Amino acid sequence: MRAANEALIVIDIQNDFCPGGALAVAGGDEIVPGVNALMAEFPAVILTQDWHPGGHSSFASAHEAAPFSTMEMPYGTQVLWPDHCIQGTPGAAFHADLREDGDLIIRKGFNPAIDSYSAFFENDHVTPTGLEGYLRTRGIDTLTMVGLATDFCVNFSAVDAAKLGFKVTVRSDLCRAIDMDGSLAAAIDGMKAAGVEVL
Repeated sequence: MRAANEALIVIDIQNDFCPGGALAVAGGDEIVPGVNALMAEFPAVILTQDWHPGGHSSFASAHEAAPFSTMEMPYGTQVLWPDHCIQGTPGAAFHADLREDGDLIIRKGFNPAIDSYSAFFENDHVTPTGLEGYLRTRGIDTLTMVGLATDFCVNFSAVDAAKLGFKVTVRSDLCRAIDMDGSLAAAIDGMKAAGVEVL
């Protein structure tokens, strides 16, 4: 068992990010058995869940734009995604084989006007999800992150956690990436530069 100051953050292992989903990450379902096994080692387990209202501003369909094109939003450049992880739909549900018996589920991306990759902040990098406060009140300062996708939600969560002063490890064997235009290599470089240990 890990020490009481450690938590496992399980990021967005949802049907829409797994093969057959609306925004499938290649091999996204392959990590589930390993993640389930790792959950048993940690005294605290937090799961994050992408949770968008229909017509979310990050959806290409909301702007009649091509999926994976980009658009300038008040908070910066936003990738426009296929509709995914819409609240209450089967696509937004956790993968059927994933353990859901964590301590807390953090839902993100529910504000229609702003996307949210990170488990800690919306994409304006200012609006908090509440996860930092939860971890601090439990005396947790060391995080291990797994999940989907390495180059987006895992990356943003890990970098934000490191900036907030947490000791962060990303288990890349228990992550899978979208890898769009070199985004995986850039994400790994960025995480390491922020002080994240990438295993």
